[in-house]
Amino acid sequence: MNIYILYSFIVVAVGGINANLEVFNDDELLNLLNTEKFVVVLFTKKDCPQCEEYETALLNIREDLVDQLNAYVVACVNSMLAKLYNPNKEPSIVFFRHGVPLLYDGSVKDEDLLLHTIVENQEPVVRELSDDTFEHLTQAASGATTGDWFVMFYATNCVECQRLQARWEAVGAKLKTRLNTARVNRQTTGRVTSRRFGVVETPVFILFRQGKMYRYNIPKYDVTSFVTFATDWYKNARTENVPVPKTPFDDLTLQIAEYLRENPWLWKLGSIAVCIGVIASVIFRLNAGQVAQKKKSVKKDKSDKLEKSDKTKKAK
Repeated sequence: MNIYILYSFIVVAVGGINANLEVFNDDELLNLLNTEKFVVVLFTKKDCPQCEEYETALLNIREDLVDQLNAYVVACVNSMLAKLYNPNKEPSIVFFRHGVPLLYDGSVKDEDLLLHTIVENQEPVVRELSDDTFEHLTQAASGATTGDWFVMFYATNCVECQRLQARWEAVGAKLKTRLNTARVNRQTTGRVTSRRFGVVETPVFILFRQGKMYRYNIPKYDVTSFVTFATDWYKNARTENVPVPKTPFDDLTLQIAEYLRENPWLWKLGSIAVCIGVIASVIFRLNAGQVAQKKKSVKKDKSDKLEKSDKTKKAK
C-alpha cells in the first residue's frame, strides 16, 4: 500500500507526458477489492479516444484522491467485470468502498465534480432494509416522517439486480440530500415486505412519498431516469395508497399463493390427482353398478328356479 502511494506521488510530481494509470487484470483487481478500503477503477479498452479522456481526468485528480482517501486509482483493460457495473461497459469509472461499487455518472470534463462525488461518498448510501426494519425506518404507512424513500426490490439470483448495484448507489449519491434510497431482498430477509407490496418479479422500484407510493414502470434502468422519476416524473405515475402491514393470517394466505405461483408443477400435480380421482370414482361407480346388477340377476335366477321347482312339485 505504502509503495503504491509513494509511486503515485512520484508520477504526479514528475508529471511525465506518458504517465498512465497502473493496469490490473481481473484477478488482481478482485484481490485488491478484497483487501483495500477505497479503490477507484477505470474500466477501459484499447484504441478508445474517450477512454483516454477518462484516464486523463483521473490522473489529474489522483494526487487529491491519494491525499484525502489513500485510495488506489487503477485501470482495468477489456475487463469481463465491466458489464457488472455499467451496461455501456467501457469507459466507466467505478468507486469501490469496502467492495461496494458506485458508478460515476457525471462528465469527466468536470474534474471538480468527479473528485467531489468520490470524496463525498466514502460510505455506501443505499440502506439495506428487511421485514424487521422496513416499517420502523420508512414509516411508509403512517406518513413517512423519516422522509421519502426510493426502494429497489431485488433477488439474490437476479443477474440484472446484481448489475444494478453500482447504478443504484449512484442514484443514492445524487438523491441523498433529498430522500433516502434503499433496497429489499425479496428472496431472503424481505419476503413479507415484498408480498405486502405485491412484488412478484425483480427488480422492482417503488417511491414512497408522504403516505403514497409510486411504481417505477419505465423500461430504462439508467441513473438519470431514476433520479428524474424520484424528483419529478413520479407525478405522472399512478398514485397508490400504502398498504398497512399484513396480519400473520393474511400473509400466510399470500405466502401460499406465492408458493403455488413459484411452483407451477404443484398445480399440474394437483390437476393430475383430481383427474385420477374422478376417473377412479367413475370406475368405482360403474363396477358397483355392475356388481349390483349381477347380484340382482343371480337373485332373480334363484327365484325363478324356486318357483319352477314349486310348480313341478304341485304338478306331481
